[in-house]
Amino acid sequence: MSGRENEMTELETKFARFGDSVAVKDGHVIAGYASLFGAADQSGDTVLAGAYSASLKALKDSGRQVKMLWQHDPSQPIGIWDEVREDNKGLWVKGRLLDSVAKGREAAALIAAGALDGLSIGYRTKRASKTTKGQRLLQELELWEVSLVTFPMLPSARLTAKEDTSLEILREMATLLSDASRQMVQT
Repeated sequence: MSGRENEMTELETKFARFGDSVAVKDGHVIAGYASLFGAADQSGDTVLAGAYSASLKALKDSGRQVKMLWQHDPSQPIGIWDEVREDNKGLWVKGRLLDSVAKGREAAALIAAGALDGLSIGYRTKRASKTTKGQRLLQELELWEVSLVTFPMLPSARLTAKEDTSLEILREMATLLSDASRQMVQT
């Protein structure tokens, strides 16, 4: 298989960073941009406006949806993307972390603590060109999944959401348990 053919069939990933006010709301709802148009990532690739439109239409027409995974691991779905759409800024996603899944609960806790702040897209390149500097301009992508990740590659793409009260209760419980544990060690 030539390099060009290989480029068009392998599943690739791109990362984005959540944002400053990272939290979950309304029973673990997260929302924001998983990809921004016209922004070069750390590998020099730039996604162009409209790159996802054919893929999103094909998914909708077939009754399938973009998967929400943990760290790009296909054996670890952690939630549901209820809305995935392109706008003039980029690829916007909104979904729910599933608290009935261990990794979903972990992801919610890590986001609430500020320890997890990244999104990453998993896709196949359908059509791309190169600049004179060798950087790829991604014109058409087949979107497979959007993952929560530790290390994002596109720092300018953000996910922002407001915290809900159930997370505040969990935080308070964690603080109480930590304090109780410290007191037990001291006695």
